[in-house]
Amino acid sequence: MASKKRKIRADFRKNRNVRARGTDWTREFEEHGFEEQDPPKQERVTGKGELTRRRTVRGSELHTGDEPGFEIQLDVDEAACQPGRVLSVHGLVSTVEATDGQLYQCATRRLLKTLSTEQRHVVAAGDRVLFRVADGTDVNSREGIIERVEPRRGSICRTSRGRQQIIVTNVDQVMIVASAAEPRLKPNLIDRLLVTAEKSRIQPVICINKVDLLDPATLQPLVGVYSQMGYRVLLLSAKTGFGVDRFRHALEGRESVVTGQSGVGKSSLLIAVDPTLGLRVRTVSTEAEKGRHTTATARLLPLACTGYVVDTPGIRQFQLWDVIAEEVAGFFRDLRPYINHCRFPNCTHTHESDCAVKDAVADGRIDERRYESYCQLWDDDTG
Repeated sequence: MASKKRKIRADFRKNRNVRARGTDWTREFEEHGFEEQDPPKQERVTGKGELTRRRTVRGSELHTGDEPGFEIQLDVDEAACQPGRVLSVHGLVSTVEATDGQLYQCATRRLLKTLSTEQRHVVAAGDRVLFRVADGTDVNSREGIIERVEPRRGSICRTSRGRQQIIVTNVDQVMIVASAAEPRLKPNLIDRLLVTAEKSRIQPVICINKVDLLDPATLQPLVGVYSQMGYRVLLLSAKTGFGVDRFRHALEGRESVVTGQSGVGKSSLLIAVDPTLGLRVRTVSTEAEKGRHTTATARLLPLACTGYVVDTPGIRQFQLWDVIAEEVAGFFRDLRPYINHCRFPNCTHTHESDCAVKDAVADGRIDERRYESYCQLWDDDTG
């Protein structure tokens, strides 16, 4: 929700300033000898001194809650702009689809890129934006400038190099794809993605591909654990077509993101659903049983069966973003009913006595592997 538009003091990134430490010492020595200049000792009253990173911009304050984005919605000339949807981001250029279906290659307004933010990239696949067609653009080039990113909902984020990486935004369903074999199934990665889905209030669907490589009965214990918690689980085979109709039905009319580790068959499943997508696929490495990165960037794709789907690059590591250790248990559906029954109100459910969660694990009411997954996430957030 945005407040009334007005002038606002906004924080900018550090790269807005000149370098604090010069790199042209040789030239200065040749011109001035060893004479040094004192650094600025105070900021100017106008807020435009060399030390400050605050500027005045026109816009309105946003209350985004847990959703990633800017705290300020910039004021732009809406008459000169048109709405669009970001289909993919390649470096400094974003492919934006206008409401009439035309595609534009857009740069991002410098003011957007210099506003202070924890995001690695200010624009992500799925963003709804206002963009302005660049001057002199003809029918063949179709270039533009992204002037504003609209408030987001339903975002999948992770920590990358200490900052927030938005994998995709504005989706209402996440298809968590794993493989029964080649590469091996990683339930702990599924758990991390489920925590992110719970935090972002996105409906998760667990999809286990390549069931043709083993006896599906061996997957029933794992499927049963997730099903008892209310998660929908689909057993699939892109190779044989088993379960593809159910997968297609789950995507119809929805805005979904397909995510999972490399080599599990995300693109193969989407091709089985809609062969016109034209996605590339590669085989799994036979030596390491690891997938090869085929999808280079997240792409928003329209489906013939209605709806959109985002095909994402394979994930090898997924570190949670903005989830502290004390919050982890609340995002585990199976642990949640027992949290308030522990003896200590600040119980971590890892080593304390009289812990209702540990008692439930001992009694078989909570799956032991799920509990170990919780403990690993706790250690990651406290380590």
